[in-house]
Amino acid sequence: MASKLQTLDILADIQLFINIYGESALRKAMQQYIDNQQTYLCKTKSQTARIKISDIYYLQSRQHNITIHTLHGIYKKYGTLSQELTALYPYGFIKCTQSCIVSLSKIRSIQNNDVTLIDDTVLHVSRSCAPKVLTAFNGKNYACNK
Repeated sequence: MASKLQTLDILADIQLFINIYGESALRKAMQQYIDNQQTYLCKTKSQTARIKISDIYYLQSRQHNITIHTLHGIYKKYGTLSQELTALYPYGFIKCTQSCIVSLSKIRSIQNNDVTLIDDTVLHVSRSCAPKVLTAFNGKNYACNK
């Protein structure tokens, strides 16, 4: 009997959420939850690490050596930045320079040609990438637009 009451409570909470925020907001929240559960495999010759995509701040590349900056530390692997962007683009990553991609969810602000991340890291944005980064960032942070 308790499980039926719990189910009714959950359904009531969902309906209240939809009434307040709309169906599209519920779908967006569910997708964000699913995305936050996704993992990224960082494979090297000697080890494989599973990293939650939501923990990744940015990736940098220098001569096919990829450095992955995360909430829990730095990982390194061999590859191309374009392959990494292809894998991470669906999760809100965007190229900010020829050698760097960044998670839009980790950007706190954009000023001039720099992005400041939520951990206070400042990354340069190239002139060629700046319009796309700014447009994508503004799309993710529509509540801040006035």
